[in-house]
Amino acid sequence: MKQLRKIIIFTLIFIMMILPITILAADINTDDYNPDNITTNSPSVILMDAKTGKILYSKNAFEKRFPASTTKLMTAILTLENCKLTDVATVSHNAIYSIPVGYSHASLQEGEELTIEQLLNVLMIPSANDAAIVLAEHIAGSVEKFADMMNNKAKELGCLNTHFVNPNGVHDDNHYSTAYDMALIGKYAMKFDDIMRIAKVNQYTLPKTNKYNREDRIFNTTNGLVTKNDEFYYPQATGLKTGYTDKSGYCIVTTAQKGDVELLEGVFGSETISERYEDCIKLFDYGFDNYSYKNLINAEQLVDTVEIEGATKETKSLDVVAKDDISVLVNNKISDDDITKTVDINDNLTAPIEQNAVVGTISYEIDGETYSTDLIAFNSVVASNFETILFRALLIFLILFVLVLILKTINRPRKPRNSNYNYGIKHSKKSKRVKSKKGGRYKFTGLTEFL
Repeated sequence: MKQLRKIIIFTLIFIMMILPITILAADINTDDYNPDNITTNSPSVILMDAKTGKILYSKNAFEKRFPASTTKLMTAILTLENCKLTDVATVSHNAIYSIPVGYSHASLQEGEELTIEQLLNVLMIPSANDAAIVLAEHIAGSVEKFADMMNNKAKELGCLNTHFVNPNGVHDDNHYSTAYDMALIGKYAMKFDDIMRIAKVNQYTLPKTNKYNREDRIFNTTNGLVTKNDEFYYPQATGLKTGYTDKSGYCIVTTAQKGDVELLEGVFGSETISERYEDCIKLFDYGFDNYSYKNLINAEQLVDTVEIEGATKETKSLDVVAKDDISVLVNNKISDDDITKTVDINDNLTAPIEQNAVVGTISYEIDGETYSTDLIAFNSVVASNFETILFRALLIFLILFVLVLILKTINRPRKPRNSNYNYGIKHSKKSKRVKSKKGGRYKFTGLTEFL
């Protein structure tokens, strides 16, 4: 029996441990999404709203892929989360000699001292693999420990099928991700102004250092979308990071902005550079031409006014307002008739209610997706009931009673010092027997009356 109990308990614990992962996976629609029948040539592609992560187009976006140098986005993220740009790192022997022949590098020298900002520039612009190793060792002490940090961060960002073993994307069969996961990493990278600034730089020169006395290490960006003289230059492009190995094919995580619309793409497994960029441009044009933001509700916008039971006359009308803005990037074909609004105000609301208290929710369903925010009380509601009135009346009566007692005590005359004088006491006219001074006989005294 005890053994059976142990098995049941172990099974329940195991189910509880895996349940959150199962729910998370179930919440993500891994099917292809192509509402307007767009054709792309790259095998794994995703287009999303950079602000909300809403998927606008996807093809095999959850299929395992080798990310190549798009990996460096995660390295840049962890660098900025753990270092200052002015910090100095030293190039190790491993950082130089661990890079396979044919992979890009920044000609760093063993023992060379470089600032974090300098290393980030050569990491992102020419995609220097040696710079990635220097940063990893500086932050974590080793490539292996840094890879653990990368994997933990990937899980934190909601990546579903990602595993890193190095900070640069040098090919390893156990180093993989997906277009969707890399888009999530790119979306998070966009929060860092330094990453976005460096991602748009066309050319960078490393200065002289303690080990290198020339300024001939000049590097050009690998991203043709942000290069003005490139045939694939896209004026709205704002970054982000390219990649290539023989096993990964050509890949990119890239961003673009036009007006208030900001888009993010992940394109993986392209056979040629042209195929990679052509898919990027086609999807950006599609997104900007067919999607725009629709403002569904503003923060503090009035949704309803309800009468609250048990409230004072002055406060019984409660204004219910939206807590946050809801602005959604939607296909221009979507009309107001295609939007389902649901207002859910809590039942049996009673006083008192504090200002900004949550009293319900409002949600909008558009094209199978739901967007919602809390409904809050715009004003306070004060309770007014018999118990409150009775309590206040009793409290007032008690206060008045105490005041009366205090006043009587203050106004009462002081007692004379002569203890034989009984003030205020009227005695009846009775004789008082006293002892006679003579022979122990008694006699009646005269009548004494006190007024």
